[in-house]
Amino acid sequence: MAFRRLPDVLAAELVKLVRRPANWLLLAVALVLSLTFTYLVPYAGYVDGAEPAGPGPGSGSGSGGPVEAAGDGLTGLLPAELVGNSIGGLAIFLGAIMLILGVLTVGGEYGWGTWKTLFTQGPPRLVGYAGKLGTLAVATLVTVLAIFVSGAAASAGVAGIEGQPVHWPSPGELAVGVGAGWLVAMMWATFGVLLAVLLRGVALPVGLGLVWLLAVQNLLASLAAPLLDWVAQAQKGLPGPTAGSLVAALGAGPGTPGVEQVVGGGQAALTVAGYLVGFALLAGAVLRRRDIL
Repeated sequence: MAFRRLPDVLAAELVKLVRRPANWLLLAVALVLSLTFTYLVPYAGYVDGAEPAGPGPGSGSGSGGPVEAAGDGLTGLLPAELVGNSIGGLAIFLGAIMLILGVLTVGGEYGWGTWKTLFTQGPPRLVGYAGKLGTLAVATLVTVLAIFVSGAAASAGVAGIEGQPVHWPSPGELAVGVGAGWLVAMMWATFGVLLAVLLRGVALPVGLGLVWLLAVQNLLASLAAPLLDWVAQAQKGLPGPTAGSLVAALGAGPGTPGVEQVVGGGQAALTVAGYLVGFALLAGAVLRRRDIL
């Protein structure tokens, strides 16, 4: 009965989402970072005729991508590699932006003291929480679609400038890529939600989430896993490596930070979905039972 109010709550949350400048800033940062490190920097290296010093956030499955020698690096920038290029960054740096979005969406209510008003005058806690999750689902999908659209424009521009034929991925490949990208983005957003609920704020959840996503995961993969077999096995069940495996299975270049196929694509998709549901349920249970102050 109480969930009859969910459409109204979702509509109100979407209005709040659209009117907050910070959310638009996060979208702009995601697009700029994606275009810069996926297309602009690799293409500049190609034009200069030199092998780039490091990988971009995505490269195609049909080649080594932008990290190859200049003669071959163009292949990874063309429209055929759109899916891998678009979702590669979600494993690490675009995932960090999604985490921040999740923290701000839920944790901001603690800082402003608006949870108390919402729950005393508005819907039950779980209805309000479901509205937050629904809003994040829309926001992450819009972000992923925007990354694909901007990437399509950039890759088509590169193909036009270089006189290369334009071959787009099939509609099915695009649909799978968008779905996988949304799954990874939503997983990181719900991780941010969980941290915000557990720590009841914004600053500390953002800080701890970024430390885990940008530092701890990389240290485990690059330092601990090669030395300790049990760490190498354990990381196959962690959210970061499984997200990296999922995007790698769909064409993201192995040179991209956080992208390495440690498990199969199907297993990775199920694990990411499991983390998404687990983060969401745990955060909801804590929010429902604990004092919000």
